Amino acid sequence: MFDYIFFDLDGTLTDPAKGITNSFIYALKYYGMEIPSYETLCSFIGPPLPYSFENSLGFPKEKSMEAVAKYREYFSEKGLFENEVYPKIPQVLQTLLDKGKKLVVATSKPEEYSVRIIEHFGLSKYFECVCGSCMDESRSKKDEVIAYALKRCKIKDKTKVLMIGDRFHDIEGAKKNGIKACGVLYGYGSEQELKNVGADFIAKDVESILEFV
Repeated sequence: MFDYIFFDLDGTLTDPAKGITNSFIYALKYYGMEIPSYETLCSFIGPPLPYSFENSLGFPKEKSMEAVAKYREYFSEKGLFENEVYPKIPQVLQTLLDKGKKLVVATSKPEEYSVRIIEHFGLSKYFECVCGSCMDESRSKKDEVIAYALKRCKIKDKTKVLMIGDRFHDIEGAKKNGIKACGVLYGYGSEQELKNVGADFIAKDVESILEFV
């Protein structure tokens, strides 16, 4: 059914909880703010950073990029690799390649960081390309990243593309670009969250992804 499979990174290919939560803690401590619960910090995994700082942490819009820069002081040195690949991801990716699928990373994380993460964990051999946001947080909304990936891969027939991700942003971004979307339940979004935004498929675990491609 699908020739191209787009994968979100955080919460879909890798579990970045330690690095992301530590980076938020580092930034919030700098501003002398109370540190939210670990559960709350994990809810920030997936959305673009300015969105989380503004909408969840109450930063004024004009201060959000300053907060992002502070977050990245920690993330770029330590948080980047405080991360782990979900079990069975390499096997599923290899199975998809064996089926003739073309795999692409489509993430709101800056492309520069995403390439380093994919290479560090030995996943680059599976992917045609890694598409992410810019360091200035432009092209950070998921629909913008997906549009960029479609253009970069020169994809004309969108019916041949499936987006896989764990949060509502992944599903909404796919819908805005006219492609199908599969939500995964092993990441940081709930089944209700994914269904509410119209996920076409729901994969309960990593191996279940193969049922839809």
